Amino acid sequence: MYVVKSPLADADLKVVSEALQGALMDLVDLALTGKQIHWNIVGPRFRSIHLQLDEVVASARTHSDTVAERASALGVPPDGRAATVASGSGIKTAPAGWIKDTDAVSAMVDALGSVITRMRERVAATETPDPVSQDLLIAITADLEKHHWMFQAENA
Repeated sequence: MYVVKSPLADADLKVVSEALQGALMDLVDLALTGKQIHWNIVGPRFRSIHLQLDEVVASARTHSDTVAERASALGVPPDGRAATVASGSGIKTAPAGWIKDTDAVSAMVDALGSVITRMRERVAATETPDPVSQDLLIAITADLEKHHWMFQAENA
């Protein structure tokens, strides 16, 4: 059932909706991963990394909302339910329990790297079928790459 009809051709809409849904799952999971690490980080750099994690979480939440709204605008109902995110995210499960600051940074570097790799694939996939969605994904990827760089610099 279509409540909102997309201007995209069905084949293009399929590609774009898969890209947007994949991005949504990764972004929701990135926010959850960031918070899990945020709550459990320990070590001499606790405060600075704790605050840095909040920045990533805020970005991921904002971007997930933007992606979901883009999908809705195209007539595709976004799915951010926990089970959907858990089954479709490309991020490894966050460590359980206390996590040393250096390990927290490494976990975030890995999580961001996974999301960025998948986002770049989505950028390429949406180039022809929907440059508007591609532009959105490019901007999100650029922001995630900035966070990735900053976390990499933490353990350099």
